[in-house]
Amino acid sequence: MELAVEVFSLLADATRVRIILALRDGEMAVGALADVVGKSPAAVSQHLAKMRLARMVSTRQDGTRVLYRLENEHARQLVVDAIFQAEHALGGEPAHHRTAKDAS
Repeated sequence: MELAVEVFSLLADATRVRIILALRDGEMAVGALADVVGKSPAAVSQHLAKMRLARMVSTRQDGTRVLYRLENEHARQLVVDAIFQAEHALGGEPAHHRTAKDAS
């Protein structure tokens, strides 16, 4: 249970959530991630280091660049589920319910 608390603690940071959402479609370098999340490359690197220690992200060397990717789909799914849960707090019909109805 303590490990789960640590995971939620890591995901309690808006920048890390944005990083996970940015990485859901594939690998990105620190500079590109910094542009997407609106933080400096140094700040993004610090977040990525913590996420790497928690095995949320992994790296691959591409020449002189280091590309980051999600280690697995669990962190992405946690973030998506948290967004869905937050939509319920807004009242009315959550957007993810409308999308599900439209698809059927």
